[in-house]
Amino acid sequence: MRPYSYKAGDTPLIISIPHAGTYVPDDVLARMTEAARTLPDTDWHVDTLYNFATTLGASVLKGNYSRYVIDLNRPPDDTPLYPGMDTTGLCPQTLFNNDPIYQPGQEPDSAEVRRRIETIWAPYHQCLGEVISEKLGNHGYALLYEAHSIRSVIPRLFEGRLPDLNLGTAGGKSASSDLENRLYDICQAAESFSSTRNGRFKGGYITRYYGQPGNGIHAVQLELTQCSYMNEDYPYEFLPHRASRIREVLKQLIECMLAWQPSQN
Repeated sequence: MRPYSYKAGDTPLIISIPHAGTYVPDDVLARMTEAARTLPDTDWHVDTLYNFATTLGASVLKGNYSRYVIDLNRPPDDTPLYPGMDTTGLCPQTLFNNDPIYQPGQEPDSAEVRRRIETIWAPYHQCLGEVISEKLGNHGYALLYEAHSIRSVIPRLFEGRLPDLNLGTAGGKSASSDLENRLYDICQAAESFSSTRNGRFKGGYITRYYGQPGNGIHAVQLELTQCSYMNEDYPYEFLPHRASRIREVLKQLIECMLAWQPSQN
């Protein structure tokens, strides 16, 4: 299995989808618990939700492996993204509900973690870095949109119900404030959907590492509640009628990014 799938577009925009992958090698799957084998913490159907983006000229990069094998949105040294808060790591060993991913004694050792970094994590980031450089060369700037989704209620990670649209810019550090404000205006105007920015989810490693507005790279993350487009319980079915409403909001966000230029800031 290739570490990623990539479709090139001719605009400055790159959509990164690191957590929608579901592939788990057989030798890893055999060591996982029954609950983990259903991959409950996957960003289910996010690639389907944004399948309109390539027709608008966006480039789309999607990870093919499950985040349980390796999390592409964590730093390779596994430094916590939110110090002092509970979160999951580079090669997680627990589900979002704190149940184990692996059967007792079957967790990956340091050598296996290194192999996963070299064969899955590194190729994804090499491709992303190359595409960003290409966009900078062709357009003078690059726009990176991190597409994510999550269950609306996860007591381990946040209290109560998560807002539907969670815009993150690493606390304003990863993108132009003008771009951030325009995107957040769209989120706030979305009827029937709640929103916040730089709340519980400010952006993961990809947003924080690649977002360098001073160098012409503007990165944002959108964490979307799964109840806004799918059934959050197994078998995690996509609900087209429900998804059509949130997809209209997502189209507005993508079109806003495509219309925006750094000179507007």
